[in-house]
Order: sequence, then C-alpha cells, then structure tokens
Amino acid sequence: MFRFSGLTAYAGFFEISKPKKGEKVFVSAASGSVGNLVGQYAKNLGCYVVGCAGSPDKVKLLKEKFGFDGAFNYKEETGLDSALEKYFPDGIDIYFDNVGGVMLEAAILNMNSYGRVALCGVLSEYTDVGKRATPNMVNVVYKRIMIQGFLGGDYMHLFPEFVSTTVDHLRAGKMHVLEDISIGLESVPSAFVGLFRGYNVGKKIVHVTPSNYHLGSIPVRRVTPSNEPPITLNP
Repeated sequence: MFRFSGLTAYAGFFEISKPKKGEKVFVSAASGSVGNLVGQYAKNLGCYVVGCAGSPDKVKLLKEKFGFDGAFNYKEETGLDSALEKYFPDGIDIYFDNVGGVMLEAAILNMNSYGRVALCGVLSEYTDVGKRATPNMVNVVYKRIMIQGFLGGDYMHLFPEFVSTTVDHLRAGKMHVLEDISIGLESVPSAFVGLFRGYNVGKKIVHVTPSNYHLGSIPVRRVTPSNEPPITLNP
C-alpha cells in the first residue's frame, strides 16, 4: 500500500482528477491494487463512487468492505453504456481508468462537461491489440473533457503527503488494506498470469517461503499455486 500502488492511486486521484466533495466518480478494475484505494480516497472525500469488477465476490467486497455507493460485474452487463447510465443518471465527473478499451469508450459517453479522466492503465489492451480504445472525440471536445495519462513515479514529491494522509485514514479506520497472497516461489508464474486474468484482489504479493502472515483486521486472501479459491477475508 505504501509503495507505487498507493502513490499512483493518491496522485492520480488528487493531482490528476482534482476532485471536489460530492462529485461522481467511476473506477474501473476497482478491486485491484490501485482501484480499491482510489475508491476509498474518493469516499473519504465525500464523493459518490461506483466501481466495476469481474466477479460477484469482488462486487460484494467493494460495496460491503469499502463502502462504494455502487458496483457492478462488467461481465454480466449486456451494455456498458447503459450500465453506466443506470449508475450515473446525472453523469460522471471523474473516471479513473485502469482498463482502457470499451470501458473507456462507455465512460466518455457518460461524462459530464469538464469531466476528468485519469489514465492509469489499459489492462484490457495489454494482451489484445484488437481492443484499442476509440473514444468519441466529439464528446471530448464539446464537453471539454480532460484526459491525462500518468505514471506514479512522476509524483514522488507527493510521497510524504500521501503517507501522512493514508496513515491518518488507516488509524481512524476509514481505509482498509487489501492484499492477495500466494505462497512459495513456484507460485510466481501463476500469480503473474493471474494479474491479467483478473484473479487477484488488491495488491498481489508472493511469499517466497511460508510464514504465519498475521495482519489483524487487515483483509487477506491466500492463494495456492494450483488453486484459485473464492475471496475470503480475515475477521
């Protein structure tokens, strides 16, 4: 959390997106290492937040653990444009994009004037060159939508501020850490491939040697190299 995933979420939301209390925020890949933190920062600021994920368990996690106002499984939607219109009847002010592709296209169609899009990643495009996003540029122009790509490393000057703010939220119980742990060196290949297949929740970590990983109230999912169990959380 206190490495690049956290800094990327913090910088992308606060520096790129320039959020205001009460604005409407959409986060794709919202159960991932960056997305879940963006959603939590947004909720703490007082925004209306909806996220998308790739399984019913992840949707449940976003709403029940992280307090998202809404969440949906994009795999179950017949149309992404209509899904976003349902969750954002008054339009989207901020879109934090982790996937690119058709999700970006649908978000642009539902953006409000002067909306902001923080381009953090293009997960759907990394392994399929046929899924390049082609957003409606007429909407971008006439709605004066700002679209900006960024890298977390460009914002190292924000690191002290990011750590201070996040620690305060954690101590107050207003944020939660989500880590997805695989055990053993042999699990590295499956853990890496799982990132592109949507198996992970939160920050993916590989413990090279087994250990009694105790995090108290921090949610953890354990994954073995040959098994992908449902999401389970420590009490």
